[in-house]
Amino acid sequence: MNAQDRRKLIEQQVIRTGEVQFSVLAEEFDVSEMTVRRDIDALERQGVVRRVSGGAIPVSATAFEPSYGLRADLAADSKDDIATAIASLLSPGETVVLDSGSTVARVAQAIRGRGLGLTVITPSLPVATALADEPDTQVILTGGTVRPGELSLIGHDAERTFERFNCDTFVIGVAGVDADKGLTEYHPGEASVKRAALAASSRLLVGADAAKLGRVHLVNIAPITAVGVLVTDAPQDHPTVKAALAAGAEVVLTPATAGERTGDSA
Repeated sequence: MNAQDRRKLIEQQVIRTGEVQFSVLAEEFDVSEMTVRRDIDALERQGVVRRVSGGAIPVSATAFEPSYGLRADLAADSKDDIATAIASLLSPGETVVLDSGSTVARVAQAIRGRGLGLTVITPSLPVATALADEPDTQVILTGGTVRPGELSLIGHDAERTFERFNCDTFVIGVAGVDADKGLTEYHPGEASVKRAALAASSRLLVGADAAKLGRVHLVNIAPITAVGVLVTDAPQDHPTVKAALAAGAEVVLTPATAGERTGDSA
């Protein structure tokens, strides 16, 4: 394994566990602790981790935003299941806002070939590209400033796009879903676009893998009471799932209970 791949895996572990130890990483990757320390130093220079005695921790539990490429790799199978379930919840002819982010990009791929004839409004270049040649589908790309790496559009022009449209469903990508703090995001500009899209939409559909539930990040988007449907691979007894149900949301569980839906009486 080369250094770049090893550092990517170390970054994943920091995000997933909150802390890594030099000795554990050295054994796991079959390298010396000195090599691991150099890896951690490189990640620290990138702003990914902060070195502590014997290991490293995330720079900030609320402010650190992993790269798009890393997020796309995390829980990839779960995101594919979630994306398929979300695509099945869309009705032919709807006007749908497809958000930016790795999970919603998978939703765009899951929509392909279904013949839904959607009007799609999106601030995501990957989403627009994925659906540009889908038959009977109209794609409207917001204005705005491109975020390098993310390939999403943010800023005043992106937000104002949604003032002109009445949308049926907003498929949102978020960094965290919490019972008390609701939906949260890393980046203020991304969060502002999401709030504008939410204001233009009649239904909010949230796709979030289990790792995002119970997480709180830097910027608030909306309370959990705003959620119409939560699609997740978390178990039904997860505290955030219970909170969503109590708030009146419909919950779709995947993949173990694929197709199972629970209402607020569950």
